[in-house]
Amino acid sequence: MNWNGKRVFLTGASSGIGEALAVALAKKGATLGLVARRKELLNDLAKRCEKAGGTARFFACDVTDEDAVAATVADFIHEFEHIDILIANAGIGGNNAETRALNPSAVKKVIDINLLGAVNSVHAVLPAMLKRGSGHLVAISSLAGFRGLPRSAAYSASKAGMTAFFESVRLDTRHSGVDVTIIQPGFIKTPLTSGRSNKMPFIMELDDAIPHFISAIEKKKKFYAFPFPLSWFVKLGRVMPAWLYDKVAGRVRYRE
Repeated sequence: MNWNGKRVFLTGASSGIGEALAVALAKKGATLGLVARRKELLNDLAKRCEKAGGTARFFACDVTDEDAVAATVADFIHEFEHIDILIANAGIGGNNAETRALNPSAVKKVIDINLLGAVNSVHAVLPAMLKRGSGHLVAISSLAGFRGLPRSAAYSASKAGMTAFFESVRLDTRHSGVDVTIIQPGFIKTPLTSGRSNKMPFIMELDDAIPHFISAIEKKKKFYAFPFPLSWFVKLGRVMPAWLYDKVAGRVRYRE
């Protein structure tokens, strides 16, 4: 796949996976719309992307604000005519006491950002893609969305919802020219996984993980879960009877 000049709209771009993806795609010559809430970080990232060989514009925007996302997409399209690829990456872990205690407002925040933020992004870009008969929607979901995990109710629910949402969109847009890719990574060293006392299995360095994301997008995979050993185990968990899954997953301490 030739990324040179590809117009990519990337949410959650200011840190972690989004930041690393932006720089990697800039090196390939992509034109990037960088979206996150932190303007200062986005400004610095845009400069680094330009230096790396790409074209970048940044938009300080909260993905939970439907109107703001729509306006940001309109601004990007006004300058660059269309969006080839949406990468819906914005997300938070909700690994705090309030969310683990199932405080409704804390749980709502996780779901609003992780799920509804992606919904807002798709709603803003999809009509133009359908009209052009071309486009690619990419969801950065998680292996945590396969089944519920201890101390992860809000996060697992948001990622399970995200996966189901994008799969439904894929079915609705078949034969339209719009592709949908759902990427489900395991543990990656980012600010989202920092500060945990317990070891996370098969955790990957960010630089090692980024080629997996790019390859899945280039190959237009419908689903792509990695790393293989962990994804295989998680998929196996889907078919476990509840009593066995509870026994195995109940021992998990990754969120501590």
